[in-house]
Amino acid sequence: MNKRLWAPNAAKEKARPNFPSRYAIKAMGRADVDFRSVVLEIIRRHAPQLDDAAATARMSSGGKWLAVTVTMQVQNRKQLNAIYRDLTAHDLVVWAL
Repeated sequence: MNKRLWAPNAAKEKARPNFPSRYAIKAMGRADVDFRSVVLEIIRRHAPQLDDAAATARMSSGGKWLAVTVTMQVQNRKQLNAIYRDLTAHDLVVWAL
């Protein structure tokens, strides 16, 4: 009988980021509040050195939603998970990628 050894899927291995790494974190929320500042405040809990210039914002075509993308150096998976956990827990954040 020929047993097959387990081997990690090459595509999954390539998809995993190596740390430290530059990473783009995107969050969506209502445009009628200072959502950009909310996102930066949340991320700065985990990356205090984050510069305002790291964030870009894009309004939806209807003007109701604002997508904020923060491109930053992430040190490890723990830091990245903590950022996503805090973003998604906030009432003003509709979703985060």
